[in-house]
Amino acid sequence: MYRYDDLDRAFIAQRVEEFRDQTRRHLAGELSEEEFRPLRLRNGLYLQRHAPMLRIAIPYGLLRAAQLRKLADIARRYDRGYGHFTTRQNLQLNWPSLAAVPDILAELATVEMHALQTSGNCVRNVTADHLAGIAPDEVDDPRPYCEIVRQWAALHPEFTYLPRKFKIAITGSPEDRAASEVHDIGLHMQRDGAGEIGFAVLVGGGLGRAPVIGALIREFLPLADLLGYLEAILRVYNRYGRRDNIHKARIKVLVKSLGAARFREEVEAEWLAGRASAPVLTQAEVERVRAFFRAQPYETLTDLDVTADREPRFLAWYRYNTSAHRMPGYRAVCVSLKAPGAAPGDATSEQMEALAALAERVSFGLIRVTHTQNLLLADVPQRELYAVWGELERLGLATANIGTLTDLIACPGLDFCSLANAGTLGVARDIQQRFGALDYLYDLGRIEIKMSGCMNACGHHHVGHIGILGVDKHGEEWYQISLGGSANGFTALGEVIGPSVPKAEVATTLERIVEVYRARRLEEEPFIDTVRRLGLEPFRAGAYASHPQAA
Repeated sequence: MYRYDDLDRAFIAQRVEEFRDQTRRHLAGELSEEEFRPLRLRNGLYLQRHAPMLRIAIPYGLLRAAQLRKLADIARRYDRGYGHFTTRQNLQLNWPSLAAVPDILAELATVEMHALQTSGNCVRNVTADHLAGIAPDEVDDPRPYCEIVRQWAALHPEFTYLPRKFKIAITGSPEDRAASEVHDIGLHMQRDGAGEIGFAVLVGGGLGRAPVIGALIREFLPLADLLGYLEAILRVYNRYGRRDNIHKARIKVLVKSLGAARFREEVEAEWLAGRASAPVLTQAEVERVRAFFRAQPYETLTDLDVTADREPRFLAWYRYNTSAHRMPGYRAVCVSLKAPGAAPGDATSEQMEALAALAERVSFGLIRVTHTQNLLLADVPQRELYAVWGELERLGLATANIGTLTDLIACPGLDFCSLANAGTLGVARDIQQRFGALDYLYDLGRIEIKMSGCMNACGHHHVGHIGILGVDKHGEEWYQISLGGSANGFTALGEVIGPSVPKAEVATTLERIVEVYRARRLEEEPFIDTVRRLGLEPFRAGAYASHPQAA
C-alpha cells in the first residue's frame, strides 16, 4: 500500500497544527460556528445529535495492522471503545470531544492517516473493489489507479470548493463490487484490442433524493488521458453545476438537465481545448505507484480440501465467509461485522486489536474495509483457515452470514445522525432476530438488505434487493420498503412497493415478502431474479396482507 514520503508527512503535520489553532480559537469564542464550520468540514468533522463525528479516511479501504491498532487505541481513549466502518470504506468515531479532535488527528498522522476530504464539497475518498489485486476475474488491480486519482484530487486548487461533494469509484472486474455506477464518476477498467489498459467512464450516478444510474460518456479512455479527462469533467461541473440549491447541486442533476449527449459534448470540448496542457499519466508513473501494491510474497502452494471432517459451523463459515483467490492455496476471508444484536459495521477496540494481530500472522499484516461494512483478510493460506475461524469465533466476528439477509447495510440513523428521520439500529436488531436461524437464511440464498435513516441514502437503500428508508410521520418513525435494486454490474434502482410501515412492523413485513419469494421462486432461483421475473405485485400483495397499520 502507499507509504508517505517526507512531503506527505510535513504537509499532514502542518494541517494538524492549523486545525489545532482553528479549534482553539473557536473554543475561545474567536471563531463563530459559521466561520468554523467550513474549517472543521475540511478536516472530516461533523456535528451530530449527541457529539461531534469524525470521519477518518481509509483510501480504497486498505489498512496496515499498525493503522488498525491506532484506530482501536483512539477509539478506546477518545471515544467509547468502538468505531463504525462505512459503505465508503472509511471509519467514523461518533463520540469524540471537539477539543480532542486535533490530538486525534496528530495521532493518526503517526501512522500515515488523516481525515482530509472525508467531508465538504470536494472529491471524497476514492473507493475500489475490496477484492482488488486478488480477484480471479479482474482486468488489472485498480488500487494503483485509485492512489493516482487520490493524489491528483488531494486539495486540487480548482476543485476544493465544488458545488457539492464528489465521489469516484474504480473497478477492475466485470462484477462491480465498488458500486461504481451510482458514483459521480465510475471508472471501469478494460483493455483495448491491443491489450492496453483504459477506462469506460460513467458520470452522474448517485443516490439520495433523486437516485440515478451513471451515464456512459466514454466507452474507452486511454490510460494516458485519465487525469486530463477527469479534470475536464470537473471543470464542466464546476462551471455549470448549481450552487443556489443544495438539493440540486450534485453532478447527476447537471447531467440530467443537459442530457447525457450534451454533457458528453461539453466534456469532450473542454478536454480537447485543454489537452495540450493537461496532465499526462505516463506508464512510468503508473509503475511507480504500482510498486506500492506489488503482489505479496506468496508461497508456492496448492489448493487444499479444508472441509474434510470439519464441524458444520466451520463448513458454513467457509462457504459464506471465504472467497476464491487468484493464487492457489489461498482464500480471502470476510470478517463479519454483522453478529446478531450488533450494530452493522461496528467493531470494538478489542476486536480491532485482535484482528490486527491475526492479520500480521496470516495475511501479510493487511486488512481491508468492504462496501458492505465488513472487514477482509485478503491473503490467508488455506492451511490456516480453521485456526482463523476459531480466532474469529472467539472475537464474535465469524457469523456465517456474508451475502445473506442478515448481512445488512445500515447507516447509524437517528441514534447518532442529526439528519436522520428514523432509527436504523433497532430495526437491524429486529431483522437479525427474526431471521437469525442460519439454516433458514441459507435456504433463502443471497438477499441484500440496505437501510438508510433518511433520503441522503448513506445506507444505499435504493440499490438493495430489499431497501428500507426511514421516514418521519408526525414525529413517529415509519419505514418505506422498496424491492429490485442492485449495484453489482446489473445496476438497478429499487421501486417502492407501497405505503410505509411503522417501526414495529418492518421485520414482519420483510418476513411476508420472503414468504412470497419462497412460495413463488423456481428451483434455486435467487431472490433478485424472482423479483425481476414476477414484478412487484405479488410481493406488494403479500407484504400488506393483514397489515392494517400500514398508511
